[in-house]
Amino acid sequence: MDSFVTMQEAARRDTRPVQWFEQAQAAEQRRDWDTAIALVSAYAECCSTDPSRHDSHLWHMDLLARAERLSELTERALTDVHARRRLNASLRERGLEAALRNRAEDGDRGALYALVRLLCETSRAQEAHRAVQVLGPDDQYAHQIVARFRPRSSSAQPGA
Repeated sequence: MDSFVTMQEAARRDTRPVQWFEQAQAAEQRRDWDTAIALVSAYAECCSTDPSRHDSHLWHMDLLARAERLSELTERALTDVHARRRLNASLRERGLEAALRNRAEDGDRGALYALVRLLCETSRAQEAHRAVQVLGPDDQYAHQIVARFRPRSSSAQPGA
């Protein structure tokens, strides 16, 4: 009990200003996306040599996705690889197959990979294979993703 009282007293005596990231974390925890995004974006820098600014940029992209600001992520994805990756991941998480397919048709390889994973994870490996044949027939990585989900023949399994 004494240590708890001591911690409370120390907290009351703490007069340091609350740091922006503490405010952003608190806003994020209460799902106040506008506040969290505003705080984090002020310190975010994509191609920064300062790792904390780059981390803030990644956090900013994550907040946009969690706030379901997909149109803003889509706009940023035109020039920002991190926004593009987070957008594709978010579309996959939400099962937005048509949006991923459209992005893949426009040449976004990350969207193709997300689409193929989504199809395979939802037991549609044949459909994933067809998508690769149409959207990226020469894309070896897309073929590898499909191959990972294909069932192996019984003769290839150990002990068969």
